[in-house]
Amino acid sequence: MGGSDSEVEKSAQKEKEQKKLLALAPIAKPLAGKKLNKRIFKLVRRAAEKKCLKRGVKEVVKSIRRGQKGVCVIAGNISPIDVITHVPILCEEADIPYIYVSSKEDLANAGATKRPTCCVLVQTKPAKGELSQEDQEKLKADYDQVVKEVGEMASSMF
Repeated sequence: MGGSDSEVEKSAQKEKEQKKLLALAPIAKPLAGKKLNKRIFKLVRRAAEKKCLKRGVKEVVKSIRRGQKGVCVIAGNISPIDVITHVPILCEEADIPYIYVSSKEDLANAGATKRPTCCVLVQTKPAKGELSQEDQEKLKADYDQVVKEVGEMASSMF
């Protein structure tokens, strides 16, 4: 009986993932794969703990316009899509790498908020104060790895 429960759970999880993919916007490219998704959410979680994260369209756009750098993570299942269509353009103009993830709920969970989040900007330095050397190095290592993979995905698109 124990085996059938795990099979039921697996099929339910597959169904959830398929629903997420159906809800994706047509402009959600480059879309992160499973492995990159995990890395991105880990980076967002770490950045949220260290206060190096800008959440929401308004904050992200304001930061980009002010010239702050980072990685922009955008949820692909936003409705209406007009809310975020200008963010990738701003990112490209400012040379900021961006990537889409499949779910705004997952993005919010990683960013330590209960409210679903459209997009976040992950930075390497906190808005106020300084990070310890060790924390800075961990965050920078994760950040660099994600930036490299996002860059590879973006270059393969064009």
